[in-house]
Amino acid sequence: MKTHKIAVLSGDGIGPEIILESVKILKVVEQVFNYSFEFEEGLIGAIAIDETGNPLPESTLQLCKDADAVLFGSIGDPKYDNDPNAKVRPEQGLLKLRKELGLFANIRPIKAYESLLGKSPLKKSHIEGTDMVIFRELINGIYFGEKFTADDYSYAYDTCTYKKEDIEQITHLAFQEALKRRKKVTLVDKANVLDTSRLWRKVAMEISKQYPDVELDFLFVDNAAMQLIINPKQFDVILTENMFGDIISDEGSVIGGSIGLLPSSSVGTENALFEPIHGSYPQAKGKGIANPMASILSAAMMLRYLGLEEGAKAIEDAVENAINNLIVTSDLDETSDYSTSVVANYVIKILLSEHDQQSYINLENILIGKSTII
Repeated sequence: MKTHKIAVLSGDGIGPEIILESVKILKVVEQVFNYSFEFEEGLIGAIAIDETGNPLPESTLQLCKDADAVLFGSIGDPKYDNDPNAKVRPEQGLLKLRKELGLFANIRPIKAYESLLGKSPLKKSHIEGTDMVIFRELINGIYFGEKFTADDYSYAYDTCTYKKEDIEQITHLAFQEALKRRKKVTLVDKANVLDTSRLWRKVAMEISKQYPDVELDFLFVDNAAMQLIINPKQFDVILTENMFGDIISDEGSVIGGSIGLLPSSSVGTENALFEPIHGSYPQAKGKGIANPMASILSAAMMLRYLGLEEGAKAIEDAVENAINNLIVTSDLDETSDYSTSVVANYVIKILLSEHDQQSYINLENILIGKSTII
């Protein structure tokens, strides 16, 4: 069995807490399925600025380039968010990492769990059965275009640019995913106003000819934002540019009841990074209330990327078991007093009970205090 090198970037806020649980679960999966992982940690974000002055130290970048995959927590700190004059920001580290690793596609699945339908602010009848995936282009567009702010702050601009080849590579991925699902791709753009959106439409229409079994339709982003709320079940695969994808995927979090449920993968031709889509949530730091599910599910996506399908499916099934039994943090159940670690431990318990009976018995002893061996 190959040893997979995993770069672990915990980052800021609740990042270290959720990554701790995800790594713990990966070590259990390693034991159960006879996988082999080598974990190495690196600095990124605010903590990296504090320690090195750089949100993405060269050592971290090289660690990620040498790894088979990157497991990422979160970045962001109020002391930078609240300072408009800050020249160095945590987010710069993540943007640079995505660019340097060539992570052109961000993939964000959104699913409505039956037991949590009542937790969403949307009507149960609207969201029941929702199962979609958003393909967001990640290393171009307005986030990476030319930027300028006048010295006197009288005006500023950000430039949105796309090349045909930037659009082609992620569009192929979206259509390939649709072939495995319900065979529908919806391109979200603003082609009635933006030249870049018109280019997206032209490229998508050309590529769609290579996938005759997949339906392609189009929605302007403002309409898509509305449709995501009133009829999310209509979507299978959503394809969109960087900024639009950032916004609508966060909007999609209300379908499941919490942004703490949504994992993501960011992939390129040679590298891949896996992270929950929520931010650093500094208000919850150190309180043990952070929802670890998005991070755990991101770890499952990482296993699937590495070709370790059995482990990926086992994690996803264990998470669904926890959700169905409402072993969740308070963001999903206001009456819950289950902590971050307790929720993760339950996922481990299910993993072992389903796949390694002897280890499950040992875990039971540990949980009830009959053993001090960990």
